[in-house]
Amino acid sequence: MNQPTQSWGRFGAPTVSAEQRNRVLRNTYWLLALSMLPTVLGAWVGMATGITASLGGVTGLVVFLAGAFGFMYAIHKTKDSALGVPLLLAFTFFMGLMLSRLLAMVLGFQNGTSLVMTAFAGTAGVFVVMSSLSTVIKRDLEGLGKWLFMGVLVLIAGMVINIFVGSPIWMAVLSTMAIGIFSALLLVDLKRIVDGGETNYIMATMGIYLSLFNIFQSLLILLGLMGGEE
Repeated sequence: MNQPTQSWGRFGAPTVSAEQRNRVLRNTYWLLALSMLPTVLGAWVGMATGITASLGGVTGLVVFLAGAFGFMYAIHKTKDSALGVPLLLAFTFFMGLMLSRLLAMVLGFQNGTSLVMTAFAGTAGVFVVMSSLSTVIKRDLEGLGKWLFMGVLVLIAGMVINIFVGSPIWMAVLSTMAIGIFSALLLVDLKRIVDGGETNYIMATMGIYLSLFNIFQSLLILLGLMGGEE
């Protein structure tokens, strides 16, 4: 699955044709759109059953990280097989399930629906901007990606600390940082596809999905903290 033919450019470096890049980008966007369905379903199941209501604090973080990294490892191992897409869709269902607790809290505000729609619109806006930038920026952004990964590790450490501190201000700071870091990661992932550096649409979709998920989640937290009406 998903193994495009490569030609060899100068100095023996593999190159990917424009047609192949466009195919990867097109398949990525289609799979990304499809992945929204199990995400919504997972969020609905979580809110309807209350299955994640008790997953707060350390327990919630451990379940989330273990499940997310477990799925990501499995997807990476099956990215070139027929099992890759079903695993990715199962992963997005799990992510929707884990998002349901936050969604239920935000929807509990009088203006909860408005806050969710605002977060969705903001996430869509970031995606449009980063998609546009990925087609006009000529600079290689792979070096930036390594620094952003370090930023993600700092965010995880900050989340662990805040479980014990419980500071709304610190949570707002972390959420703001997350929006910036994952917006930049989204740009790096999109630029990699445009440049032909990513030829597997399953891995491309997973990277973009994770950035969008974290941007949406962080916007929800910020809007809930600053604009939630009891």
